[in-house]
Amino acid sequence: MTKILLALALTLVPAFAQSTYEREAKDRAEIDKLMWQYARALDTLNPEAYVATYTPDGQFGGGANATKGHDALRKMMEGLKKNNADTEAKTGKKPPAMYHTSMNEYLEFVDKDHAILRAYWTTTFAGDAPSAPGRIAAVGWERNELVRRNGKWLIQIRDTAPTKD
Repeated sequence: MTKILLALALTLVPAFAQSTYEREAKDRAEIDKLMWQYARALDTLNPEAYVATYTPDGQFGGGANATKGHDALRKMMEGLKKNNADTEAKTGKKPPAMYHTSMNEYLEFVDKDHAILRAYWTTTFAGDAPSAPGRIAAVGWERNELVRRNGKWLIQIRDTAPTKD
């Protein structure tokens, strides 16, 4: 039934609008995948996968303290990974799993190659024992400037404490 309704709706939409609708639907799916890859790279402290979600000149954060470019982003992730390893070496306990989530996302296409993704986010840590509760470490909202480069959506700027909407 859903396929029939979609087919009917598409016959009522002009050809130009169909191509825009279809492109944006495909772009939304690609952006969802990009942000999933970003979160998994961050949660698993995988520097190469993390850097791969950004443009070569991409940045995390805003203002004078922003981390800019692949080399700086890689170094930031390697630092987080080292901190976890140092903590484990000191305590003898593996740090709890980390989970970054986004919710109430609003994706706005500026044009066919630029988009802004706004959302609320949380950083949660799993409990440090099988029955221990997890804990929310931080919450906030984000503003991501996304660009299509060579046919692939990437993060240009990810700001988790934006000063503008």
